[in-house]
Amino acid sequence: MEGLNQASDARIWEYAKAGGYAIVTADSDFYELSTAFGPSPEVIWLRGWSYPTGAAERLIRSQVIRVTEFLQDRDLAVLILTP
Repeated sequence: MEGLNQASDARIWEYAKAGGYAIVTADSDFYELSTAFGPSPEVIWLRGWSYPTGAAERLIRSQVIRVTEFLQDRDLAVLILTP
């Protein structure tokens, strides 16, 4: 996402919402926003995550069915994945 490296959580939230994107994060701030405001954007929270990006990619790929089902259900706000 161009220009969002130093953006606030609120700006990233609005960008994702406007663009129809999901947010994948290890940051609990987006979990809190999601529980406060509900879905759209959807949040995939890598809770307790402190591993490299490649490991996060492997985790998400290993859970592709759960992730796909989550993203297709517009009533859900947060999917929590743990290492």
